[in-house]
Amino acid sequence: MEKKKKMKHFYDYSLLFSVLFLTGFGLVMMYSASGYAAQSKWSDAMYFFKRQAVFAGAGIVGMLFFSRFIDYHLLTVVNLPFYLVSLLLLFLTFLIGVASHGSARWLNIGGIGFQPSELMKIAVILMIAVQITHFGYRINETQYAAQVLLLGLLPMVLVAKTNLSTGIIIGGITVIMLFIAVKNYLHFLLLGGAAGAIYIFAYPLARFLEKIHVLQGYQIRRILAWKDPGSYADETFQTLQGLYAIGSGGIFGKGLGESIQKFLMPEAQNDMIFTIICEELGLFGAVSLMLIYAFIIYRMFDIARNARDLFGSMLVIGVMCHVSLQAILNIAVATNAIPNTGITLPFISYGGTSLLLLMGEIGIVLSVSRQIELEPESVKGAEREAGSAKR
Repeated sequence: MEKKKKMKHFYDYSLLFSVLFLTGFGLVMMYSASGYAAQSKWSDAMYFFKRQAVFAGAGIVGMLFFSRFIDYHLLTVVNLPFYLVSLLLLFLTFLIGVASHGSARWLNIGGIGFQPSELMKIAVILMIAVQITHFGYRINETQYAAQVLLLGLLPMVLVAKTNLSTGIIIGGITVIMLFIAVKNYLHFLLLGGAAGAIYIFAYPLARFLEKIHVLQGYQIRRILAWKDPGSYADETFQTLQGLYAIGSGGIFGKGLGESIQKFLMPEAQNDMIFTIICEELGLFGAVSLMLIYAFIIYRMFDIARNARDLFGSMLVIGVMCHVSLQAILNIAVATNAIPNTGITLPFISYGGTSLLLLMGEIGIVLSVSRQIELEPESVKGAEREAGSAKR
């Protein structure tokens, strides 16, 4: 009797170690960028580092636990309640939200502050993955694709009122997941053309939106300052300091901890940390960081391609879209390619909510990878024997 071999399962250690390395690198760079500000404000140079390290530790434990012991199919059960609760929390930010940098993005519940918009990113990924799986081939019909699109556009509009950058990411995740799921690309080409036109005509469009009071004042000023920095010195101060930091870094940088611009730049550990990386580690460090992001995206693409089912594949695609869009937009802001939108660099920037949820998303991706079935050794051996017999 032929001995049966147990089917082996895959686990993407290369993705896991890349994320762990990026998180550790982020802690080092965040300490370098924030030490002076933390000492000045809290009399503790490691204040931000210690807080971020706690969130990083909790996130890593959660990521490993989810990837090893939780079947990602269980997410279909919590999908709808999670989406509705996230929407409710978004509405609450309009009523009892805590203002920060000109907008009410935060909720403070039981002494714990968090951004509901970060929860909404995961909620949208889950909801769209579930709906695309549910509709199957029918997703190619306009009526079903439109239903899925609305599930992403509704939270996008709500989030964009107080957090334009996160609204753009939610919209981008929705559109890209649908783009991959459907076969008719005409609508997406039109959307791409519209996005390009908005980018080109951002300045006159911002002037028009300012007159009809569609966006909030600080959002309009950021767009206007991007195109006309000389007239908006206050709004462009951080961006200009960031550009000075990038330019002064050279090929190999000034050395770890040797940044000058971090003493002038407000909250350098947040949105503009990429510029500090450029100043201290130079072009070499910046390109190396981008290559690590590219490798993480590649690994997620490979997992999505080999996932056990459509649901797992769409989940990974959603997370891949989130990480890639957020990294691209942050670097684009740091280099002044787009207006300053206040978006964090994944796994690097200071922010407990963002880091915890990103780790949770990677845990989902690793859970999907764990269920990829590898070819049993018995089958491989039989194929080798058959090949030898033919020869």
